[in-house]
Amino acid sequence: MRRRDFVKGIACATAWSVAARAQTERVRLIGILSNKRSDDPEGQNELSVLVAALNAHGWMLGRNLKVETRWGAGSGELYRTYAAELVKLAPDLLLAPGGTVTGSLQRATHEIPIVFVGTTDPVDRGLVTSLSKPGSNTTGFTQFDFAITGKWLELLKEIAPDVTRAAVIRDPDQFSGAAELAAIQAVAASHAIDISSIDARDVGRIETALVRFASQPHGGLIVTPSGTSIKSRDRIITLAAEHRLPAIYSASYYTAAGGLISYGSDINDQYRHAAEYIDRIFRGEKPADMSVQTPTKYELVLNLKTAKALGIAVPQTLLASAHKVIE
Repeated sequence: MRRRDFVKGIACATAWSVAARAQTERVRLIGILSNKRSDDPEGQNELSVLVAALNAHGWMLGRNLKVETRWGAGSGELYRTYAAELVKLAPDLLLAPGGTVTGSLQRATHEIPIVFVGTTDPVDRGLVTSLSKPGSNTTGFTQFDFAITGKWLELLKEIAPDVTRAAVIRDPDQFSGAAELAAIQAVAASHAIDISSIDARDVGRIETALVRFASQPHGGLIVTPSGTSIKSRDRIITLAAEHRLPAIYSASYYTAAGGLISYGSDINDQYRHAAEYIDRIFRGEKPADMSVQTPTKYELVLNLKTAKALGIAVPQTLLASAHKVIE
């Protein structure tokens, strides 16, 4: 046989083998219920990070993987509707960002595996039995320990020493909202800061309360994570700038959008680890036996452009400890 014909034969056989494998390989379906809007670039980025990480584990869109995404946009009603809709698709696994979304999916199914990211205190809110042994169809990655909320106040005071009053924007209907506020209040006296709260049920209430709060001097903001604060972040950042309120946020996408400072877990890192858990579940492991993981990576991000607009000289100690500085 001529070498050209031999090589051609090998190529054809390889192509046939790949095509045959693609036809026989089972396609896995992941249902994702996002807490963001479909046009939110951060939500699209999180999806891209997850898909890229799944590719690294051998799960490829169009070959052995399909993804169905629904965008809840911080709405409890949409979470319930889309949770039921995704469960009807009979996916192999469901992915949930945040505890509220996770709870909606759990109420819709007790059988389909659920992997969560960015969830606060999953044990106390009843999502898992324990961190080491979740004991149900659900496991994943926590967003932070409540101790981090004291760090938010510490960093706010460090970047804006004149702050003596801080308003905490939090969702009172969210499980973690009360605990976050309590943790902040517990350390407020040591920083000589009076704490008040602003309900984040909707952006209109936030705006009204912020205008009232900003009428007195030496104010600052702590914006805790919630569906409303995420979807309204552009407006919150604009209001903080208009009223010259130094503000600290829980995720780097706030500072990327113009917020002053943020401190929180690396959500992209959580999605990469979620891909590892998804791979393990697809290969036969049970969520009930896969421990819930706490964050291993936190990010301090500063926006110097915003600091300059507020007349803030960022301390060198903060600049030296920042993971990222936006100029």
